[in-house]
Amino acid sequence: MALTLVATPIGNPQDMGLHALAVLKAADLIILEEFKESTVILRAHAISGKTYEQLNEHSTREDLARLTELCRVKEVALITDCGTPGFCDPGADLVASCRHEKISVKSVPGASSLMTLLSLSSERLDQFLFRGFLPAENVAREAAWKDLKKEKRAMILMDTPYRFQKMLLELGQHFPERKALILIDATQATERVLEDSGKKLTALVLTPDFPKKAEFMMLLYSEK
Repeated sequence: MALTLVATPIGNPQDMGLHALAVLKAADLIILEEFKESTVILRAHAISGKTYEQLNEHSTREDLARLTELCRVKEVALITDCGTPGFCDPGADLVASCRHEKISVKSVPGASSLMTLLSLSSERLDQFLFRGFLPAENVAREAAWKDLKKEKRAMILMDTPYRFQKMLLELGQHFPERKALILIDATQATERVLEDSGKKLTALVLTPDFPKKAEFMMLLYSEK
């Protein structure tokens, strides 16, 4: 028996791969992040009647141990709300636990917000720093921005949809002249790709039709 990490679409449900569908349909158990979000994509592909378990930031050590034992005796598929499990989510904890217990772990690649963002870059990127989510607390967040100023390489930044405009305002404050690429609502009908200097991207916040919150990722290009 094994744990298989299955990538799911990051926006458009048609981005689900054939291999991923086959694994999900054959699985004895599907571990998901949030029932509401994950079951929507499963129903869209006629996957039903499955046993579900949950793994997210609220899961305990006892939950992880129980899920690990299920992976020992069942064919288990792990999915997240969107994208590839283990990337900025608790999936890595289950992978570590299964590997420690000598339980096979496999991966079915597919949609990735990171690779989608990188593919839209107008510059060749041979290396970059993945910084991910900045701290939510103001003092730590300001310190993180100041620390980023020391980095000359391209950087990938993320945050929650609710801090979308805040992130753009901070970008203009700390990197007004540095070019950035913003991917909004990737693969969805509302997708937007913005590329400009920090100060020009910040100015968009003042336009009346600009979204107050959105799913997004940011690529801050290397310093010239």
